[in-house]
Amino acid sequence: MSEVRTGEKNAPRAEKESMIFDAPDVNSAKEQAASLWKVSSDDIDTVVLEEEKRLFGLLGRKLKVRATTKYPLMTIQARDFAALLVKQSELDLEVSVDADDTINIDGEDSAIIIGRHGETLKALEFLTNLIYRPDQSMPKIRLDSGGYRARREESLIRLAESVAREVQHKRVPIPLEPMSSWERRVIHMTLQGNPEITTTSEGEEPLRKIVVSPSWRGEKRRTPRRHRS
Repeated sequence: MSEVRTGEKNAPRAEKESMIFDAPDVNSAKEQAASLWKVSSDDIDTVVLEEEKRLFGLLGRKLKVRATTKYPLMTIQARDFAALLVKQSELDLEVSVDADDTINIDGEDSAIIIGRHGETLKALEFLTNLIYRPDQSMPKIRLDSGGYRARREESLIRLAESVAREVQHKRVPIPLEPMSSWERRVIHMTLQGNPEITTTSEGEEPLRKIVVSPSWRGEKRRTPRRHRS
């Protein structure tokens, strides 16, 4: 099962803000949008939809401009929050947003922001979602540093496979350490094709954890039940 991947890159993404503005030029439309959404004009993309000249050009022109945020609003807010924390901590780190809207905090001090077993990065991600994620129906804000998430995913896949073998051998449930939602998803997805294993999530955030259990006890094989992460 080493080729299993979570499909996190294809997870639902938050919507960008978009609106049409009447303005004398593109910069004015950007400024209107930036003021409305309380972001920098650098976070706005624009497309001119229509140009209307007034009185044969004597009184200038009016444009219809579609302004769209480069990223979902909560991603921009979370990025700025992370950048402020980095600036105040005086760490050698740069904050950017990847193509999949993951906020990447990378640099010479990546190890500090990741922390032992990723605890600092996970705590910062939890706090960021608590502040800037509007409601639980929205996709979660994701943070990464120095490729930590990819390395962690590989580690979790190996852990899931090892625990599955132990559960199949001992025929007893084995609880794992508390994990974030995307980490639990890695475990669920890695083991979902094993008919002798069932995975359940128990507890409340941020201490929610997975229990890996045998799906049958030798008398009658049951269809494994899947639970939300």
